[in-house]
Amino acid sequence: MTTLIRNAWLLPCTPDMAVIEGGHVLVEDGIIASAGPGEGPPRPGAELIDAGGDIVMPGMVNAHAHLPMTLFRGLGEDVDDRLFRYVLPMERRFVSPDMVRIGTALGAWESIRAGVTTVADMYYFETEVGHVLDEAGLRGVVGQTIADFDPPDHDSIDAGFALTEKLADTFAGHDRITASIAPHAPYSTDIPVMARVARWAEDHPDAPVQIHLAEMRSEMDWAERTHGCRPVETVDRAGLLRDGLIAAHCLYLDDAEIARMAAAGVRVAHNARSNAKAGRGIAPVDKMRAAGIPVGIATDGPMSGNTLDLFAQFGPVSMFAKLLGGSRKPMPAAEVVRMATAEGARVLGLDDRIGTLTPGMAADLIRISLDAPRLQPVYDPYATLVFAAQPEDVTAVMVAGRWLMRDRQVLSLERAKVLRDAGQIATQFRAEMARIDGDET
Repeated sequence: MTTLIRNAWLLPCTPDMAVIEGGHVLVEDGIIASAGPGEGPPRPGAELIDAGGDIVMPGMVNAHAHLPMTLFRGLGEDVDDRLFRYVLPMERRFVSPDMVRIGTALGAWESIRAGVTTVADMYYFETEVGHVLDEAGLRGVVGQTIADFDPPDHDSIDAGFALTEKLADTFAGHDRITASIAPHAPYSTDIPVMARVARWAEDHPDAPVQIHLAEMRSEMDWAERTHGCRPVETVDRAGLLRDGLIAAHCLYLDDAEIARMAAAGVRVAHNARSNAKAGRGIAPVDKMRAAGIPVGIATDGPMSGNTLDLFAQFGPVSMFAKLLGGSRKPMPAAEVVRMATAEGARVLGLDDRIGTLTPGMAADLIRISLDAPRLQPVYDPYATLVFAAQPEDVTAVMVAGRWLMRDRQVLSLERAKVLRDAGQIATQFRAEMARIDGDET
């Protein structure tokens, strides 16, 4: 199928972060054949779309999420110990392949509606996550979590690796779904398990490694108490500080650790909103990027950050950097959008396929309407996107040349079923919370 989009305010997210008014994008067989100023080359029989001056840009990349946790969104928000009181016990009791499919479908629907076309996920029963993302038409890096705290899908580290092997076999050669291994965190795997992950990664060079790193004060205390060092050092001792490691959060880093991570080829997923909501701190993003570490924007799980749209992250990403720098200058809007597209793709190792609207890249793109009064006037489209745009401004989404949403209507998922299934799980969760609360009265 050939599609020619004309009259677009084109943001191709190439290195110069160009802004092209009256631009075009030509899509042939799922690939961008041409993108730039003017009406584009003639293609008889192509679907012609007049963008009417709307923004057309690459689909956004969510560099770290736990999609099935949509079903925990808003649960126990005002309870200090909700993780141990509700979430962990309920995960062990309720998380199943069926629950993971239902939560992922809700997350996929939300992501499409917000212009997110690629998600890096790590959770349990991750093969199910991959299947749902595939059915929804999205692109994903799906990471099987391995941990030692009695997770719901494996009762031993060996079993966790077996699930990872199954995941890798299932999606070997898939054009949109990439298998990944995801040791949960240094404190929940420790050096022997991380060393085993490093060996597995050597044998599976196409599989990224995802891990939570330097996220919490308690993690820092654990590393000092257990190994007499900091978390980055424990990962390095395990041989896991390596090219292809996607490290989420990275709040507590010193300059030497940043230099070490940059030299090793580590990439970072920045979760500004969820970190702030938990009161944990602000990641040194400017320092990491200045050192050569690619940093992508991420939502974290919906239990932590509540939303799966990157628009909700844009303001915090920029404003927190400005707070650290004491100036308006750090993290300009164009850099935020770069992190959400081209740089996010690089974090996931997909920058040879997605992240820019350039010939030869996969046709993952979104259209954003500028009709809302809060978006006018537009002096700088990047600033408009970062500080004023919202998910409902996204009107169309394409992945690999296939329309997943048009005129705000998701075409690849059934809305009524997604919401009905999620509501049934929520009913079970409410009953379990009431039981827990009742047992303690």
